[in-house]
Amino acid sequence: MIRTLKLILLLTALATPAAAMVGGARESDDGIGRAVVTIVGSRGNFCSGALIAPDLVLSAAHCVGPGADYKIVQLDAERRPQLRDIRRVAAHPQFDRRAIEANRASADVALLQLAAPLPGKTPLPIGAPGDPLAAGQSFTIAGIGVAQRGDGRSGGVVRSAQLIATGRPGRLQIRLVDPATNNARDGLGACTGDSGGPALQEQNGRAVIVGVVSWSTGAANASGCGGLTGVTPLTLYRDWIVSTARSWGAALPP
Repeated sequence: MIRTLKLILLLTALATPAAAMVGGARESDDGIGRAVVTIVGSRGNFCSGALIAPDLVLSAAHCVGPGADYKIVQLDAERRPQLRDIRRVAAHPQFDRRAIEANRASADVALLQLAAPLPGKTPLPIGAPGDPLAAGQSFTIAGIGVAQRGDGRSGGVVRSAQLIATGRPGRLQIRLVDPATNNARDGLGACTGDSGGPALQEQNGRAVIVGVVSWSTGAANASGCGGLTGVTPLTLYRDWIVSTARSWGAALPP
């Protein structure tokens, strides 16, 4: 699991333009960037999420554990952080935190319903990765995480990176890598704060959320960032997302 930082570091970072995601990932102000949000918890953690309906955010289950309150951070015109209320939170009932902490597969998906829609944000559709999955397939990940591991002030701006699947991707887990470095040295990848961010594929001419960022490693599978990025695909969990959204009265885009 990508480790968390204190809330005060995040709020400081959000007030200052900065990079996010390690390896020099580009700033994303296109449609993907307009869907990504920042989630903060009362225990000091921060994560990414993606708007999938005007009042609904998709994120990782390990980002929204029980016993804490959560807010969405939105910047005003002067880049001052404003906290937006969350009405309710649900993690997939089959989520196993210990599995994600060990970089193993689990149902690491969660939904957060907002008290009110976020101005200036645009939802993205959800789906599932193209089948069959194979090494070399391309995915885009996005998040608000740090550009330098351990430096909370280097996070806060949505950035995205194009990675490829490695190993034997499947319906339970996809491991992504920077094709330029292939996990042999530090490259593009998720880091602290990018957990819960979307993994997307281009399908029928549009970007579709097909997974959620769950964990990262350093190069050669060492501790850190810039090596592997672990993604939980939505293949087995899309029905739960749809049914939960419907029970909350939220309408997902087609």
